[in-house]
Amino acid sequence: MTTRAEAIKLLEETGCASNVIEHCKEVASLAVEIANKAKASGHNINLELVEVGALLHDLGRCKTHKIAHAVEGYRLATVKGIDPEISEIIKRHIGAGISKEEARGLGLPADDYFPRSLEEKIVAHADNLVKGTSRITIAERTELMRKHEVPENVIQRVNKLAEEVERLFL
Repeated sequence: MTTRAEAIKLLEETGCASNVIEHCKEVASLAVEIANKAKASGHNINLELVEVGALLHDLGRCKTHKIAHAVEGYRLATVKGIDPEISEIIKRHIGAGISKEEARGLGLPADDYFPRSLEEKIVAHADNLVKGTSRITIAERTELMRKHEVPENVIQRVNKLAEEVERLFL
């Protein structure tokens, strides 16, 4: 499995900006906190996978800052020989996922981008709770999405993911 140090080195070597790397580190920190709470509640979670997946979730931002960064990051991770489970986290981290139909409409390869594993869901949720390097609430994320005219069904999906992840440690 790719280590934390190797993940940070990969972000640097591929040309990710320092602000992107700092964002990834903060998402990883929060994701590990969430994963530890879930693990303490009896869930079987791979903490190393969560940390490295969160560190690399925005790998594709070395190529683009558009929604296609998830696909670019997945492609780059695959080419670099990154563990498939980590590559899937990168591919599925956007919001609370994208359907095959939505992907086509966004110009992405027609695929299902919904997070499936607990690790994928935790990373996607943690990313929703970090703006830049600052932690925000799900209410603040919802407000930002509405301000950017994100469709209501997508906002509801993000809120549903938040509820699902937070139930892991109640």
